[in-house]
Amino acid sequence: MSDTDKIRIDKFLWAVRIFKTRSLASEACRKGRIIINNIQVKPSRTVDQNEIIVVKKLPVIYTYEVIKPIENRVAAKLVETYIRDLTSEDEKSKLTLARSTGFGVRPKGFGRPTKKERRTIDRITETNMDS
Repeated sequence: MSDTDKIRIDKFLWAVRIFKTRSLASEACRKGRIIINNIQVKPSRTVDQNEIIVVKKLPVIYTYEVIKPIENRVAAKLVETYIRDLTSEDEKSKLTLARSTGFGVRPKGFGRPTKKERRTIDRITETNMDS
């Protein structure tokens, strides 16, 4: 691979649709949420073929292998030709678990819970923790 083929990590993460915008990918790098070869990386770090990238998007920690670096954003169907998802099923199940709990969801426009509602919520959570 020549020097012209070097792709920045923030641009690559955006191109393979791990992040919605390049600025979000850059921010994740600056916050230490992107790890390559057990080292937290800056947004300017270049990506090489066969590198393992760890992306911390809580509650899930995703792991990817770079098949071929790419600079321009591609269609979702074509992402598989550039990156391989190595994330375990246990990690992926954390995401479905977090989405399915439904706890703490209030209809839009209802505002904060009243003192009475808060006590009811506390009572429900205490009984669920005891069982």
